Amino acid sequence: MDKSYNPHDIERRWYDFWEQQGYFKPSMDKDAEPFCIMIPPPNVTGSLHMGHGFNNTIMDTLTRFHRMKGDNTLWQVGTDHAGIATQMVVERQLAAQNQSRLDLGRDKFLEKVWEWKAESGGTITRQLRRLGSSVDWSRERFTMDDGLSNAVKEAFVKLHEDGLIYRGKRLVNWDSKLHTAISDLEVQSEEEKGSLWHFRYPLADGSGHLVVATTRPETMLGDTAVAVHPEDERYQSLIGKQIQLPITGRLVPIIADSYVDKEFGTGCVKITPAHDFNDYEVGKRHDLPLINIFDRDAKVLASFQIYRYDASVDMSNESAPSTYTGMDRFDARKKIVAEFDALGLLEKVEPHTLKVPRGDRSNVVIEPWLTDQWYVRAGELAKEAIRAVEDGRIEFVPKQYENMYFAWMRDIQDWCISRQLWWGHRIPAWYDNNGNVYVGRDEAEVRANHKLDSSISLRQDEDVLDTWFSSALWTFSTLGWPEQTEFLKTFHPTSVLVTGFDIIFFWVARMIMMTMHFIKDEDGTPQVPFKKVYVHGLVRDSEGQKMSKSKGNVLDPLDIIDGISLDDLVTKRTTGLMQPQMAQKIEARTRKEFPEGINSFGTDALRFTFCSLASAGRDIKFDMGRVEGYRNFCNKLWNATRFVLMNVEAQPLSTDLNDQSIVDFWIRSRFAACAEDFGKHLDAYRFDLASQTLYDFFWNEYCDWYLELTKPILNADGNDAQKAATRRTLLEVLEAFLRLAHPVMPYITEEIWQKVSRLLGKSGASIMRETLPNGSEWPRNEIAEADLAWLQQFTVSVRNIKAEVNLSGGKLVPVLLNNVNSETERRVNALEPFLRALARLESITIHQTGTLPASAAGILDGVEIHIPLAGLIDVEAEKARLQKELTRLGDEIQRIQGKLGNAAFVDKAPAAVVQKERDRLADVELAHQKLQQQLAKFGA
Repeated sequence: MDKSYNPHDIERRWYDFWEQQGYFKPSMDKDAEPFCIMIPPPNVTGSLHMGHGFNNTIMDTLTRFHRMKGDNTLWQVGTDHAGIATQMVVERQLAAQNQSRLDLGRDKFLEKVWEWKAESGGTITRQLRRLGSSVDWSRERFTMDDGLSNAVKEAFVKLHEDGLIYRGKRLVNWDSKLHTAISDLEVQSEEEKGSLWHFRYPLADGSGHLVVATTRPETMLGDTAVAVHPEDERYQSLIGKQIQLPITGRLVPIIADSYVDKEFGTGCVKITPAHDFNDYEVGKRHDLPLINIFDRDAKVLASFQIYRYDASVDMSNESAPSTYTGMDRFDARKKIVAEFDALGLLEKVEPHTLKVPRGDRSNVVIEPWLTDQWYVRAGELAKEAIRAVEDGRIEFVPKQYENMYFAWMRDIQDWCISRQLWWGHRIPAWYDNNGNVYVGRDEAEVRANHKLDSSISLRQDEDVLDTWFSSALWTFSTLGWPEQTEFLKTFHPTSVLVTGFDIIFFWVARMIMMTMHFIKDEDGTPQVPFKKVYVHGLVRDSEGQKMSKSKGNVLDPLDIIDGISLDDLVTKRTTGLMQPQMAQKIEARTRKEFPEGINSFGTDALRFTFCSLASAGRDIKFDMGRVEGYRNFCNKLWNATRFVLMNVEAQPLSTDLNDQSIVDFWIRSRFAACAEDFGKHLDAYRFDLASQTLYDFFWNEYCDWYLELTKPILNADGNDAQKAATRRTLLEVLEAFLRLAHPVMPYITEEIWQKVSRLLGKSGASIMRETLPNGSEWPRNEIAEADLAWLQQFTVSVRNIKAEVNLSGGKLVPVLLNNVNSETERRVNALEPFLRALARLESITIHQTGTLPASAAGILDGVEIHIPLAGLIDVEAEKARLQKELTRLGDEIQRIQGKLGNAAFVDKAPAAVVQKERDRLADVELAHQKLQQQLAKFGA
């Protein structure tokens, strides 16, 4: 083996080998238990970030774990077309060439998107390989490949036939720059400084006015009511009356609704059902008209469109005030405020901090807008999906995330599935010239089913489906549905979904609803998409802050794997920032945090870090120091292997366990416990405990103790049989540990296993093809474990005694044992060579009678451990040194006590200063007590 561990020398070589050999494919062994994980499909526009790194490490660890247990294992890979994100990328490319998608037309534009996807869209799949992800690349899917596109059309048509899809006019998140509805997940609400305007609305009977408080004056043109709380005594007499809406002159009612917060503003709120989601629900309860005042650009319409909740067509129109026609909403806001002021109806304006919803890609303020869209009746689908979690068919890990799931699902609204984009699954619906709509898998099917001859002109719906619609079919569409394929029969329901809490509703819940509607067992029972949902937290920086480009704290896992210079890291973090001040701030932070850039740590160290931080769904506080620590662990594994190989290569290995020493029995027993605990923790999704189990066993037990304990055996004269047995144990435990650690650290374990396994006569081509060690297959030896635990305690006690009297740990010393029982005597006789080697002892004597010499001593289980000091140190000089230090500490104690006894100091000094003195006194008193105990060892 090379002297030093260099991950870059081995990682790509081994991944290429595994993939070329087809080791990531399922065995399709009918007798094996199927295990399947579906990758949350990353967007083709994306690049690897820390969330991907963490998420895929967890999935790969589970996949390799189950593959080595002998399960028929499939990790299904694929990518998402990411409708709006991908379309924006290509549109920006066109804009750089002074073109737009409208210049190209739909078909030519889509050709450009497919070209871009083929050339650049697979970046993240290549990056997944760097993390060691053992996905079955031969089954890679894309949400817009032919198979999944057919599945999407099939699902849409069937849902429509079942009465669960309809077209209607409802309120949506409207992006006025991108001209499309977007999902709640694509809306980012951040606090911004704004204003709260107080407007006077005159009562229609001329008896006075109401004052409403609003953060959106421009929408008052669409007001259809003023609401007060039904228990607000200030307005009881006005409920049922009308106000005359300024500027428009429209009469609107005063209604009572518990939605109103009596304490906010004036306790009166304007109700604009067509431009506010809460107002929409209030309007529905009171059967108010909905007045749409904006066009798709969020500009004021010339003619306001008025609708009713129970109708999908225009009820009537109302002319807009002519001076507002075509005006942008925010310009209209300024004009309305000015007009209210001129009319004497602006009571006051207050500064107000509010959450403003912005499109996460366009950054424009999102407008709630009334428009025709396609919807899924989610309430019907949710019933079975709720029951599946209630009765335990689906289990959330950690369990508390079930509450989040139930909260969403029990208050679910119909799902808007249409998007005004060109890139995506085009809605399989056609219209004739009379506005009739027909749904089918293609136009030919529509014409055949509805007996429409060629004389009737049809046009397909221009909209595409929400990306989440195709993603909701992911677990079964990727396995071949609507065909009943062998893969669908074998791997569905899948075993576990690994995902973040932020998409429990947007993706997890929708997968459950759609799967249970479409996939049934032979007896008609709805199938769940997965049996468990492992929910993990967000990856945050070392200070606990969410990683974001604006904060300049984003880390790319590939930079940790490969390393990056400081200048390149600064460039990477500041590129694309429009504000120079922000770029300067981020540069300063980066140079302070990483003055020498980021070292190359390799994939295994990063993966071990991710696993060690994955504890019970909590957010991941990522610390580069942890990665460095686990890189040291990789070095430890490498160097320990070199030690083992140097001691066993070209040497005989015993096949008789009876020749083993007690320390060999001990390490085998400890490995049995390690293997058992590791499997138990992974089955419980406690990756942190599983990785800690690996670390503790190898670093503490195998390296710190067992390797040291083998030296007296291997270096002793004679007893060749025991030496040969120890060599075999060294190799067998190391080889088994490599197999156990492989799911977490695939590269280094493969590289080392290739060398170690050959010495044991194994001929396997890869550690991936080997079985995972099972704790029950290794012998437990309680006597050996108890004896070695005592040996460890004894060794630590001797080392502590040496340290207390300033003796070097490597100094050979005699030891006298007093008050020894028969069990201790047995252990001393059995373990003497090991005790002498590890504790660095000149001799071990059991004291029989007489006075003990002046000694430094300790106690272990009632046995006194004495180190005679004569000849080891100058006792009188050491006593003098200790006495001098005791005097100094005593003076310090008196000084601090005097200070704390001074009432003027305690009463007037800051509390933190007083507490600091109290803490200092406690520390000094403890040091004084320990020195007294040390001096007592000399009989002083």
